[in-house]
Amino acid sequence: MAQRNGSPSRGRSTSPRPRPQEDMDYESDASLMDNLPDTRHLQAFGRKVTATAGSLIGREGVSQHYHNALGELHRELRRPMLQRSVFSFAQTTPRELVRSRISVPEIQHRALTYLPDELLANIPEDNNAYSLFQGFQASLPEEEGVGKKHGRHNARGQRLIGAAVEEEEDAKLPPSMRKLKNQKHSMGHKLEMMGVRKHMCAAEIHEIDNKIANLNTMRKIVLDRLAGIEMEEAELEQELLDVDNRIEDLQEELDDAAALAPKSPNTPTTAASQDEVAEAGDNFMSESIYQKIPSPKSKRKRVTRRISMPILHEHLEPGSKIKELPAHTDSITALDFDAPWGTLVTASLDDTVRVWDLNAGRCIGMLEGHLSSVRCLQVEDNIVATGSMDATIRLWDLSKAEYAPQDSRVTKDGEEEEDDGLGFGNSEDAPPPPPATIMQDVPLFSLESHVDEVTALHFRGDTLVSGSADKTLRQWDLVKGRCVQTLDVLWAAAQANATTTTTTSSGPWRQTGRATDASADFVGAIQVFDAALACGTADGMVRLWDLRSGQVHRSLVGHTGPVTALQFDDVHLITGSADRSIRIWDLRTGSIHDAYAYDHPVTSMMFDARRIVAAAGEDVVKVYDKTDGRHWNCGPGVGADEDASSLSVIEHVRINEGYMVEGRRNGVVGVWSC
Repeated sequence: MAQRNGSPSRGRSTSPRPRPQEDMDYESDASLMDNLPDTRHLQAFGRKVTATAGSLIGREGVSQHYHNALGELHRELRRPMLQRSVFSFAQTTPRELVRSRISVPEIQHRALTYLPDELLANIPEDNNAYSLFQGFQASLPEEEGVGKKHGRHNARGQRLIGAAVEEEEDAKLPPSMRKLKNQKHSMGHKLEMMGVRKHMCAAEIHEIDNKIANLNTMRKIVLDRLAGIEMEEAELEQELLDVDNRIEDLQEELDDAAALAPKSPNTPTTAASQDEVAEAGDNFMSESIYQKIPSPKSKRKRVTRRISMPILHEHLEPGSKIKELPAHTDSITALDFDAPWGTLVTASLDDTVRVWDLNAGRCIGMLEGHLSSVRCLQVEDNIVATGSMDATIRLWDLSKAEYAPQDSRVTKDGEEEEDDGLGFGNSEDAPPPPPATIMQDVPLFSLESHVDEVTALHFRGDTLVSGSADKTLRQWDLVKGRCVQTLDVLWAAAQANATTTTTTSSGPWRQTGRATDASADFVGAIQVFDAALACGTADGMVRLWDLRSGQVHRSLVGHTGPVTALQFDDVHLITGSADRSIRIWDLRTGSIHDAYAYDHPVTSMMFDARRIVAAAGEDVVKVYDKTDGRHWNCGPGVGADEDASSLSVIEHVRINEGYMVEGRRNGVVGVWSC
């Protein structure tokens, strides 16, 4: 203390001055703090604070500097620009302050990486066995020279990861061992990457399956919408047809009223003569009315072809069932339809021929007139030709039927009409007979020249050709309604044998294949086009006739059993036979273009632009796709057990533009998309 008091001061005066009160207080505090244990840090902090306060306030020069600095600050704050900036800073929100201090890319990055709590709460569970980095690593292509070229870099990376110890241990091994270990490690890595790729492929396939399922659901919705549109379209066309019928009826009534208007005499003679004229006029009017005004039976509703063709079956999955009709109580012997969703005619061994509306799935009526079962039939527009076991052929005009497709539905007043007997209350029961008045004006005429049952027929335009068990083919003129030519198959066969062999056979009928079945039809199938006629017979021969000369100009030999079905187009002729085969012939050369066989005899066959369908003694229809050469099955037996007893054998099948109808041995008719 004495040394401090004796030391010269830094002020202007050299004489000693008394110590300020602060120093005395500081010494007293320091002495008190010295007595406290472990207070050195507090003492140092107190010295710093005291020295700072004393230098800023207590000393004159420093105090002046401090005041000058505050004055300069006040002068700066009085400037308008600075005041506005301070005011705007006071108005700024904390979010704006943060944005002003962070760059734009940083703000965008934070906005993209930010996930709200709502999304974080609904995160699906991830059961992937591999991470995103592993998937990215596996997706990179592997190059042979990359690992060798950058081996030093890879080793450095491995040391950074923590493989330095393993490398030190490998360094002590022989070079051959290190090479094998490296090869093992590389193969293990490749195997792991292959597992990742396989998992990625499986995940991608699963994703594709989900998309396909969603698309199938959307396709089904659109198909339902299309079906509804086609139903509305059919109803609208029927309403249009009803309006046309009413217009025609009203026009006939107006014409009749104009024709039957009485012409009053100018000057009547006497009362008696007036009475006589009136009586005669009454008689004349009544006669004319009964002669000219059509009776209620003659007012028929026209049945015309649809203006727009349905296309729903074209977009259904191939093999989809559209309808199933319990048509008959016995085996189906023949069936045909004019167009998809159009008119179907079926014949059965129950001695009935029924007409069906495929769009509504209901029976229109029955064609009555034959004395026995119908064995063959054809539908072309509104004309139906039927050949029966009673050796007659009958033609029918369905446009004269008293049938309206909407009659059994709901009336305009919203009340259901009475049952007309066309619908089936129970599918297991026998189909009830429709009203007889519906088809009473449908028959046209009958063709009677055969002496045995008619087993095959085909007509085109005004020409109809029929084949019978009397071993003859007959050509008919549908305009005149009479037979114009008779072709003797036995005579044609004898002529062919005489020209091809030097010695004739013992009998007039020379078998060209196997011994024919006694129950097989002698004429199994025929088709006519202008003057060309194709005929398949029980001897397995397919003969091509020229109707202008009545001669056979070509015979196709190949089948070893009776020919049961045939059809030809511009280039090919396709035949089905009881020898269980279907053969495709080239009409230009007469040779076999293609052939395939089934397990049972072929009883019916037909083709359209894309597919060949055949009934071959099974509960499914055999389908052959001509475009890709694929064989597949369509029908009730697809997917069923082999020992299913409820399924019946399909006997006949017809197809038109992918719309297939098949008839079974139990009398049921099925409609399919093919």
